[in-house]
Amino acid sequence: QDTNTSLTTPRTMENSTHFKVFRLAAYGDIGQLKYFYFAVVTVLYFVIILANALLIGVICIERSLHEPMYLFLCALFVNQLYGSTGLFPALMFYLLSDTHDISLLYCYLQIYVLYSCALTEFSNLAVMSYDRYISICYPLRYNNIMTPKIICGLILLSWLTSFFINAVNISLSLQLKFCGNILDRLYCDNYSVVKLACSNTMLNNIWGLLVTVVYLSCTLFPTIYSYVRILQICLKSSKETKQKAFNTCTPHIVSMLNFYFGWLFVILQGRYETADLPPVLRTILFVYFLICPPIFNPFMYGIRMVKIRHACNKVLGLNPKT
Repeated sequence: QDTNTSLTTPRTMENSTHFKVFRLAAYGDIGQLKYFYFAVVTVLYFVIILANALLIGVICIERSLHEPMYLFLCALFVNQLYGSTGLFPALMFYLLSDTHDISLLYCYLQIYVLYSCALTEFSNLAVMSYDRYISICYPLRYNNIMTPKIICGLILLSWLTSFFINAVNISLSLQLKFCGNILDRLYCDNYSVVKLACSNTMLNNIWGLLVTVVYLSCTLFPTIYSYVRILQICLKSSKETKQKAFNTCTPHIVSMLNFYFGWLFVILQGRYETADLPPVLRTILFVYFLICPPIFNPFMYGIRMVKIRHACNKVLGLNPKT
């Protein structure tokens, strides 16, 4: 019996089993290297918590950063901490554990956290693009458009939309019957779980396709439009305006591309055969979007954005001019 089948046939339904756990086979037999990997993962998680929590605290404490751009950044850092909790504690546990079984309940919880984090990230990046567009293209109307009510509404919309979408996603997956429980992954992802199903997955596939097309269109198109308009304005503007646009948009563009490429790695690896790639490389590509952005973004924004750098120095008691 092929454990990866997702077709509904009388034979597969007869062979379906009520599994209570999934087995994460990607950990394999790493021997004593597990202690090295555990140390690396622990350091990465500590850096993620420290860097993101520091910037969240600085933005909340420093009144000069109570502006739309920095509030959206704060929401981005909060989401990165949220997503990291869905991966790192379990990753650290299974690296040291001799068994790599994960209960169905925790598997679905992990899927919910990681997928809602990813969708919220798409929304946050789109909202930040819109904020930069208004700031650069309509500077005199910026404060009238980006009011505190609008800012809170956009942030809440990003979170609530992703929570609702993934609640539907999980409710559909909970109804599946499985013919296998082996996931060749370091963590649970919905696509791999659905591939193990013997029952009808038509609703899951339709919902997944609908979310991919509609949600990505609603986030990518505004982002592309915003930067096309920013580019048009910059080409007609003074050197000072171009420099301002470059300083404020560069970190966001780099952050956006970093996350998009990381998510693309996951999609390609999940849907195409990657057995020819070295196992370590496959693992890095699969966890890239969950590890690199939460580490990279705080340092990039902290270094590139002068007001954040000065506020960090002030809060930490360092020389504010450095």
